[in-house]
Amino acid sequence: MKNTMEIRIREYRREDTEEAVLIWNQVVEDGVAFPQLELLNEETGRAFFEEQSFTGLACDVTTGEVVGLYILHPNNVGRCGHICNASYAVRRDMRGQHIGEQLVGHCMEKGKELGFRILQFNAVVKSNTYALRLYEKLGFVRLGTIPGGFRMKDGTYEDIIPHYHIL
Repeated sequence: MKNTMEIRIREYRREDTEEAVLIWNQVVEDGVAFPQLELLNEETGRAFFEEQSFTGLACDVTTGEVVGLYILHPNNVGRCGHICNASYAVRRDMRGQHIGEQLVGHCMEKGKELGFRILQFNAVVKSNTYALRLYEKLGFVRLGTIPGGFRMKDGTYEDIIPHYHIL
């Protein structure tokens, strides 16, 4: 049944905080993709998701369950404020079902709608092969490699590959 799941992406609401925090914290706990070290709780999670330019939730149309999310916000300020940045998280038991691809596509449209001109990823970890393949498929441009730019959960350092896409 997993392969036939229909996903709808909608804006985060306060009542989604518990599910969103759970999904976000799974990626932080994995320690191989997000730079954050601190886990969110109900209070910090609500503040975090509400302060973004947009927080999108991927929901199973049948059950209403939140299965993934993204955050979208400026990558910089002032003269570089037209560049946005985003992070994506899919619930562990839902990974591999192209939910991430739907999140990125929605994010690109939302970024453009909000007036951003470029979507930039600062730190795509080299071992995150699924993300790298997806970004290539969607036409993102690799900007090079920053050697040892990401400290993995096990304390080793992994290269990061910044990317961008003109919206």
